[in-house]
Amino acid sequence: MNADERDTLAELLPFEAEPRLPDGRHHQLKEFVMSEIRRPRPRRLPRPALLVPALALGLAAAVGVPLALGGGTPAYAVSKNPDGTLTITIQQAKDPKPLEATLRSMGVNAVVDYIPSGKRCSPQPRSTAFLSREEAQNPADGRPFLIWPPKTEERAFQIDPGAVKPGQTAVLEFSVSDDERVAGIWANISNGPVEPCTLVDSDEAPLGPPPGWDG
Repeated sequence: MNADERDTLAELLPFEAEPRLPDGRHHQLKEFVMSEIRRPRPRRLPRPALLVPALALGLAAAVGVPLALGGGTPAYAVSKNPDGTLTITIQQAKDPKPLEATLRSMGVNAVVDYIPSGKRCSPQPRSTAFLSREEAQNPADGRPFLIWPPKTEERAFQIDPGAVKPGQTAVLEFSVSDDERVAGIWANISNGPVEPCTLVDSDEAPLGPPPGWDG
């Protein structure tokens, strides 16, 4: 199609085949496009929905740190009952000194020892001034030091701090199984000094003075 034929066909159409903008409108459009190109674009921030999981993860990690460092079941627990007695629960009989220190901080002058299977304390008896069995079980002025059976449904032991008078020392010996669980207890009060426990091999009963001894 030559130029003359194209012009003749364009005259038959209801609108221009190649639309033309008025000069003023064309200038305005050009300025708008150029201004959009030059305008600085604001930085797009992450959507709030994307921030929530990151914050939640950070909080979980912060809370988890103390659990990772100091979590787990405590080796023992000592609770004070309304009548003044103490309930002792031992989950792991590995080191008696922390329990001994706790009892002393609660006003009980006590010596605590864990006796593994096949061992016993030496020397025995550890004191020449232990209360007799009768005095220990039936004190004239109150409850015995070791309350047995304990008044609790837990696997625990109960003692009465009031049974230990000034100048006296309570002794708690616990027999311990191979899995570091408490299997038995022996308790008494000494009116005099108590020898430290030196563990020695033994096939005798692990706790307390030799059989037949009664002070």
